[in-house]
Amino acid sequence: MKFTRITVNPNQMGGVPCIRGLRIPVSTIVGMVADGMSEEEILKAFPDLEHEDIKESLRYASEAVREREIPLVTSK
Repeated sequence: MKFTRITVNPNQMGGVPCIRGLRIPVSTIVGMVADGMSEEEILKAFPDLEHEDIKESLRYASEAVREREIPLVTSK
């Protein structure tokens, strides 16, 4: 999977994945979606973002957790 809108720069934002070189971390966008914000609300909060930035952030997050073991609390 190729990501054209996600950038990583060790000299910017501590090297965390960001959107198109902007100081907007992918994790911020994914967190906003997880908190139930609509795309319209996210775009209003970050006017430099575009629809495709949100979609690619979610694809990136999905790929980041694929094939990785994440410790979970098991239910009884």
